[in-house]
Amino acid sequence: MNGDWLLRGRDGRLSVYLPVGDAVLCRAERGPGGPWQAPRRVGGGQKLHPVLAVGQGTDGYAHLVAWRPTRPGQSGLVHSTHFRPRLAALDWAPIGHPDKTGDRTGTPAVAVDAQGRAHVFVRNTGGGVSMLAQKEKGGWGPWRDLKGTDVQEELAAVTGESGRVELYAAAPGGILHWRQEEAGATPVLEEKIDAPVRPGTLRALATSPERTTLFYTDTSGDLCAWRPGNKPVTLLACAGPGPVSAVRCELDGHDCTLLAQRSASGRVAFAAYPTEQESAGAWWTESGPQLPVDAEVSLALDEEEEVVAATVSPTSGQLLISRRKNEPGLALRAWQQA
Repeated sequence: MNGDWLLRGRDGRLSVYLPVGDAVLCRAERGPGGPWQAPRRVGGGQKLHPVLAVGQGTDGYAHLVAWRPTRPGQSGLVHSTHFRPRLAALDWAPIGHPDKTGDRTGTPAVAVDAQGRAHVFVRNTGGGVSMLAQKEKGGWGPWRDLKGTDVQEELAAVTGESGRVELYAAAPGGILHWRQEEAGATPVLEEKIDAPVRPGTLRALATSPERTTLFYTDTSGDLCAWRPGNKPVTLLACAGPGPVSAVRCELDGHDCTLLAQRSASGRVAFAAYPTEQESAGAWWTESGPQLPVDAEVSLALDEEEEVVAATVSPTSGQLLISRRKNEPGLALRAWQQA
């Protein structure tokens, strides 16, 4: 999964999305903070490849993108919109292929701008990045080649507080950054830095009105933070091998960035620090039971703006939820199976 798969809908209910076999499943709370529904298949009966990109707009709508097989040796991307957790998502609609035809080219990423338009990014066979964006009055624009060289498979798309879409990608020995100069414009490659990046560890977060922060693990095993226009900063040693999940929240009256990652020990590790103040330092605190090797972690804020953490295992389907206690610090309630 690429993106935040634990989301709060516009009705306050939380939902999670999970690719299982040839389908994407959704589970949602029956009411805010209440019990969870059984898993439901998203987007009808089409068979999909086991990969999913998720993005959400300020309107609360979830945008889902996946690959589906079209004929032997060929695939195409499909998109679905989920308006509210307890409503059925729209059927999967084909949106094409970055090279017109061919097999899967990489894991897609999706971000939604301030006007509610989904922007889909994926690596193309030339080793660069291609983008497809929804039109303001419906439908999709053409595929656009954003350039880039030897881009690695997983991309990190994010919408800044300005409502403009940005994209980060790793390439051998470096990181690339694209940004929209104005709403609706095609993102342009603005900066490339030298950085030893471990593949599959990018995660981006809007952290101030004009800036987004990219979190990644370098090849020495350190978790780093980078804001374009500055140099990367080492934050702390990574807790485990995969990407972090990140969310901004208020902790004891302070604007903080909370990170979560499945640790090497198999539990969930949390670290928090004042947003954009990496020099303040951060350290990991582990929580919950040991998780399956394939378990993923995601963070969100509930209708009370309190932190919720979720873990899910694609093989077992087990969904565990924990919420922050109503007390100072970052104490969490006991993990509960949904």
